[in-house]
Amino acid sequence: MTAAVDIVTFGCRLNYVDSERLLREARAGAPESSGRERVIVNTCAVTSEATRQARQTIRRLNRERPTAEIIVAGCAARIEPESFSAMDGVARVLVEPGEARAESAAEGQTRAFLAVQNGCDHRCTFCIIPFGRGPSRSIAPAEVIAEARRLVASGKREIVLTGVDLTSYAAEGAALGGLVRAVLRALPQLERLRLSSIDCIEADAELLDCMSAEPRLMPHLHLSLQAGDDLILKRMKRRHSRADAIGFCAALRAARPDIVFGADFIVGFPTETEEMFARTLALVEQCGLTHLHVFPFSPRPGTPAALMPQVNGVIVKERAARLRAAGEAALARHLDAQIGKTLRVLTEKGGMARAEDFTPLRTPGAEAGRMLDARVTGHDGKALSGTSAEPA
Repeated sequence: MTAAVDIVTFGCRLNYVDSERLLREARAGAPESSGRERVIVNTCAVTSEATRQARQTIRRLNRERPTAEIIVAGCAARIEPESFSAMDGVARVLVEPGEARAESAAEGQTRAFLAVQNGCDHRCTFCIIPFGRGPSRSIAPAEVIAEARRLVASGKREIVLTGVDLTSYAAEGAALGGLVRAVLRALPQLERLRLSSIDCIEADAELLDCMSAEPRLMPHLHLSLQAGDDLILKRMKRRHSRADAIGFCAALRAARPDIVFGADFIVGFPTETEEMFARTLALVEQCGLTHLHVFPFSPRPGTPAALMPQVNGVIVKERAARLRAAGEAALARHLDAQIGKTLRVLTEKGGMARAEDFTPLRTPGAEAGRMLDARVTGHDGKALSGTSAEPA
C-alpha cells in the first residue's frame, strides 16, 4: 500500500503554500511500503522560539509515532541542517529552497494564497530568513495569472498575493502594482484580490494607483513597520523612516478613505529606551493602525542584533503588553465605528467572515464561501456581530 503522509507547518503564509507543494510531491512520490508513514515538519526560523517549537514537535512525533519517517523542511532546516539531522527520528532534512514558481494554498472554501515572490535581498539585523529563503525571485505575470485563473475556476472568490518580500516583486518589467493590475484585468470574474504584508518604502506608484482605482483590490494593507523610532529603524537596517511610514498611511488614506492598516512591530529591540518605545507606541495613532502583530524581541543566533546590547526581558514583555493594549484599543474603536453599517462580507469556515477591509464578523452557521451583506449590530472587542442576508 502507499505510505500515509502528514505535514506540520510553522510560520508564515508562504510556508503554508510550501507545505501544500511538499505534501503533493510527497504523496505523489510515496513508495509502496508496509505502511510506514511519513511526517514532514515544515519549520520557521523567524525567531528562536519558532525554531524551538519545531524541535519540540519533532521530539513529540518521535515519541508518539516512533515508526514514522520524519522529514524536516523549511527555513530553520536550511539554516541549521546539521542540528536537525542529529535529532532522534529525523530521516531526512531538505536543504534546497526550491525554484520560484506560482504556487497556492487554499484556506477552506473562501480564499487562496498565491505565492508570487520568494527570498529576500535585504539584510535586516534581526532577521535570518534570507539565509533560509535565498535571494529574491519573482514569478512571471503570465504564470501568476494562469494559477489565479485555475483558482477562480475551482471556486475561490478571493486570492491573496504573498511572498517573503512582496513589494520587491519584479518580473518582465512589472513591479507589484503592474502585476496586480494585470491579474485584475485578466480575471474580471475574480471578486477579491488582497496583498499580504508589504514594505511601505518599496511600494511602487502603480500599486498606490491600483489601491485608489481598483475596487476589487481590497482596502487593507499589513505593513512591515517594526518600529517607530528612527535610530532603532537604522539599527535594524530597515529602509524607511518614521516619517515615511506616517506619510505613506496618510497618502493612501486620502486616496482610499476606507482603507484599514495592520502592522508588524518588534518590541524591545537592542538599545531601545523608553523614549524610543514611546515613539513606536505613538505610531499606532499617527498611522491610524487597526490590526497589530507585536513580537517581543528575542535574539536570533547568527544575526547582528544578537550581538547588540540587549534590553532586559522583563521590560521587553511589559512594553509588548502596552503595545498590544494600544492595538486592542485601536481595534475596538474601529469596531465601534462599524456599528450600524452594512458590510459586504465573505464567509469562512468556523462561523467567521471578513469584510473588504479584513474586519472579522461572526456568522454562526453560515456556509463557507458565501458573499453576504451584513448589518452590523455590535462587537465583542475582537469581531463584529450582526444580521446577514444574501446580496441582491
